[in-house]
Amino acid sequence: MAEKYDIVIIGGGPAGLAAAAAAYDAGAGKILILERDRMLGGILNQCIHNGFGLHTFNEELTGPEYADRFIRQIEERKIEYKLNTMVMNMTPERVITAMNREDGMFDVEAGAVILAMGCRERPRGALNIPGYRPAGIFTAGTAQRLVNMEGYMPGREVVILGSGDIGLIMARRMTLEGAKVKVVAELMPYSGGLKRNIVQCLDDYGIPLKLSTTVVDIEGKERVEGVTLAKVDGFGKPVPGTEEHYTCDTLLLSVGLIPENDLSRQMGVEMSPVTRGPVVNESLETNLPGVFACGNVLHVHDLVDFVSEEAGIAGRSAAEYVKAGRGAGKEAGIPVLAKDGVRYTVPSTIRPEFMNDRLVIRFRVGGVYKDCYISAYIGSERKIHRKCRIVAPGEMQQVILQKKDIEAAGSVENVTVCLERE
Repeated sequence: MAEKYDIVIIGGGPAGLAAAAAAYDAGAGKILILERDRMLGGILNQCIHNGFGLHTFNEELTGPEYADRFIRQIEERKIEYKLNTMVMNMTPERVITAMNREDGMFDVEAGAVILAMGCRERPRGALNIPGYRPAGIFTAGTAQRLVNMEGYMPGREVVILGSGDIGLIMARRMTLEGAKVKVVAELMPYSGGLKRNIVQCLDDYGIPLKLSTTVVDIEGKERVEGVTLAKVDGFGKPVPGTEEHYTCDTLLLSVGLIPENDLSRQMGVEMSPVTRGPVVNESLETNLPGVFACGNVLHVHDLVDFVSEEAGIAGRSAAEYVKAGRGAGKEAGIPVLAKDGVRYTVPSTIRPEFMNDRLVIRFRVGGVYKDCYISAYIGSERKIHRKCRIVAPGEMQQVILQKKDIEAAGSVENVTVCLERE
């Protein structure tokens, strides 16, 4: 017989830990965290730089310190967790099949499931870069783990493709470890990372950032010996005559993160084509009743503090679902539309009867916009109109809607989040 739990959380990273603590505090009884790594904390364990926790704890922490705060909360609440445990299958009825060395293959039944599996890096194979397949090509996250946790140095002369936050942070990290980072190349005409990381990780160390540039050739058979960069046009195609050659022994790829949703798709969760994460309502509940999602499995975040805040909502919503059936059913709700420069919103629908007093809607824009307004409409009435000097895809934005405003509007067809010039 499968053991029964009130809530089962898939993933023991920052999202899973915060969701578990919030669910416990909201009255959930029997909670289980399933984590495939050998320790709780997820990606934070290899992020030894500081800058975490300013919103959550009002102090600056390293990644392991931030994770430890939540791991202690799990230990204090005596929440059960299993490490080195791989989830193999989940059914829409919330029966989870997992395996580890101690228990073998086993099933658990859950009153509610919280998906918190995080995300993975996009590999070289997705980029179609010409050249052989020599040693010395790593994703930035793999290099970060090698340097910070395993004690290995990936190389001495480094070129980085992609200016996501992990790539920017690894440019600084490799420099501090004695490597020469020659250049960071970015395909897009703007960086995919936070502005503060560009300043602190590149500008402060004199590392050049070349925008609208990509790798067009990798040299070397046994080991990377050099790469060729070239400018790209407005369609992302290399421009002949703009090639630049760099000798190097290492190429790091920081070319995007993909939410880890193989299990979600397998159990029938509706996915967003933009975020590649689940479509959720105001309670962060998916189209499957009792299945919730939070953190980078839902959409890729830039700050872990926002992951923890979002996970808290998922944990409390799951606890309410188990206790009282709050949010149960498939009410359609009010659609949240992303328009005029806004690529997506989380959540995608709002059911006012299940809202808290305030609802945070998070989103990213599709390009760099200067001197614009972030606006939110409830029906045809504009409720938010906030001036921004600049908004960019690398930084997640948010608007906060009040429940009283939605209720006062009566029957509305949609909520719209958009960018406006005036």
